[in-house]
Amino acid sequence: MAPNPTKSKSNSAIAVEELRKLIFSGELPAGSDHLESELATRLGMSRTPVREAALTLEGQGLLEVRARKGVRILPISVRDMEEIYDVLTELESMAAADAAGQGYSVKDLKTMEKTIEDMETALAAEDRDAWAEADDRFHTELVRLGGNSRVMAIVARMADQVRRAKSVTLHMRPLPLQSNKDHRDVVDAIRAGDAVRAREIHATHRAGAKDVLINLLKQNRLHML
Repeated sequence: MAPNPTKSKSNSAIAVEELRKLIFSGELPAGSDHLESELATRLGMSRTPVREAALTLEGQGLLEVRARKGVRILPISVRDMEEIYDVLTELESMAAADAAGQGYSVKDLKTMEKTIEDMETALAAEDRDAWAEADDRFHTELVRLGGNSRVMAIVARMADQVRRAKSVTLHMRPLPLQSNKDHRDVVDAIRAGDAVRAREIHATHRAGAKDVLINLLKQNRLHML
């Protein structure tokens, strides 16, 4: 019998996953306050794993734990998103350049290639949610291949905040066809060992993604997320 992956996870890890889903879906909206007991009831578990999960999510910048007052889901402003994208652009572009200098084999890049294939399949089916999930995996793998653990930690925290904004605008934007081409070009540059080109392509890609996201937020008067 195959093992049940859920059973191997701690309750606090499950609580982290479930709370993240509620935050990204908007069911726990930005600026809202929640008692630990309320969240525990909602998740069908005790308060201890919920408290542990809340501390983890506080470290990821998604909420604030307040003594004797429960948690508050932190809002993100348009200005916050501009600053976050600027930092991500620099760090991920550096990771792309570093990855190009590693001399990776075709096998080493297989995971990244698979994320692009998944994105293309999702776009063909106009499945934006599947595309966004594969896009997240691409950026995570890109930073991992860069090999800088501190960059990985910083990007992981900021990526969660970007993910919330992307989930809000995902169905407002045109199909991200150019994004997939950019991903292919970055991988080609990494495979060729061209650090300058890998950095330039990814920086341009991230700048374009920022423009699309910020313009959508402003056009739809979504000043806080």
